[in-house]
Amino acid sequence: MATIELFNTLSGKIEALAPVGAPALRMYCCGPTVYDYGHIGNFRTFLQVDVLRRFVRQQGIETKHVMNVTDVDDKIIRNAAAAGVPIAEYTAKYERAFFEDLDALGIQQSELVAHATSCIPDMVALIEKLAARDIAYQTEDGSWYFRITRFPEYGKLSKKDFEGIEDGARVDVDEYEKDAARDFALWKAVKPGEQHWETSLGSGRPGWHIECSAMATKFLGDSFDLHAGGEDLMFPHHENEIAQSESASGKTFARHWMHVRFLLVEGKKMSKSEGNFYTLRDLLLKGYRASAIRFLLISVPYRHQMNFTFESLAESTNAIDRLRTFHQRMLKGGFAEGLNEEIAAATAKAEQGYTASLANDLNTAEARAAIFELVRAANAAADAGTLRTANVAEILRVLEGVYEMGDLTDADEIFLTSSGLGVAPVTTFDFRRYAVEAGSVTAVIAQAFAALTRVDRISEFTGH
Repeated sequence: MATIELFNTLSGKIEALAPVGAPALRMYCCGPTVYDYGHIGNFRTFLQVDVLRRFVRQQGIETKHVMNVTDVDDKIIRNAAAAGVPIAEYTAKYERAFFEDLDALGIQQSELVAHATSCIPDMVALIEKLAARDIAYQTEDGSWYFRITRFPEYGKLSKKDFEGIEDGARVDVDEYEKDAARDFALWKAVKPGEQHWETSLGSGRPGWHIECSAMATKFLGDSFDLHAGGEDLMFPHHENEIAQSESASGKTFARHWMHVRFLLVEGKKMSKSEGNFYTLRDLLLKGYRASAIRFLLISVPYRHQMNFTFESLAESTNAIDRLRTFHQRMLKGGFAEGLNEEIAAATAKAEQGYTASLANDLNTAEARAAIFELVRAANAAADAGTLRTANVAEILRVLEGVYEMGDLTDADEIFLTSSGLGVAPVTTFDFRRYAVEAGSVTAVIAQAFAALTRVDRISEFTGH
């Protein structure tokens, strides 16, 4: 079993990641805010966490992984009001879509999924605990705020000095820049027409930051091993989580913090105004394979900014085809009995390099390189007629370990066969509804579904 080392944003160092006080690694990942379809930047974070979780489990460590679903916040309330529907009805569509997207990308489900709206009493209890210590205070409109001057370590995650902040200055929006740091909202008093809860704090709804503190501590305890999310959440969200949680418990909230870097698209920040904003559904409806998207989004180590291009997506498709072709060649057999010592050494080196690279701060790029070097060497030996059956058995065992990491999967992939349209990969959930809800269904897609004749599961590549 390898010792897993991961960069800790809190300490600024690469440190060993291991369970403390329990057999399972207790980890919390900030999940989706279900106000719209997830974009590829979101899924880069979820994929990197999936790789880490799979690797931890592959090394013999169980996980207790909690992912939240934020189903009430400023954006959701605003969008639901514009649509003229209750927030539960508004968010249900996007939550369902999110989990379909996870399935398409082969992202394993966390052990627990926590909904913000199901944990309101826990949030109220946490705020009341802070109020009893004079760390939370109520304003004239009935809202509750966290007094950040009462938490001297505020800024220890984002590494910013907030000493000069005026006591009592407040910010009531969920998202803001470091320069706008003020006392932040824990509970927002009800406004006309808003979804709200009647509680001992008064009528209102939770602030975004208190939601994750309450859910994480409810399911993982006051202290746990790892908190993960995108780098955009470091401030203010994660900084505020630490302040709330540690002020209430007096204990370290999360010992290890993992942040996944931003994703660029064709060298630019992804935005709808730039015309380079892509959801997973956009790419699938363009004909790209979920496995290629997964392969690409985890190809760059999580601490490096990634530049998504359609050229690199095409290269990822080719890389997966190369690996699958190699796998089929090994399965087909026809090799002479015996052992090629040189290939045996190359196989052992590749396995060791793959594991060591992932254990070294989840270096997916070097892990991939180790496997492709094995593919090159084994193909060369097969071409020369020097690859032997004992080598093939070991190569297949190594590949099985790689498949367990989900590197090569098209999760539950099926193929549509239609006259004149060739073969187009999609996924097993209801893709007709998937396409319609994304607003992208076309007559050609409709024709393809009408001509659907068979479903072939590619079980050897599912990673499950």
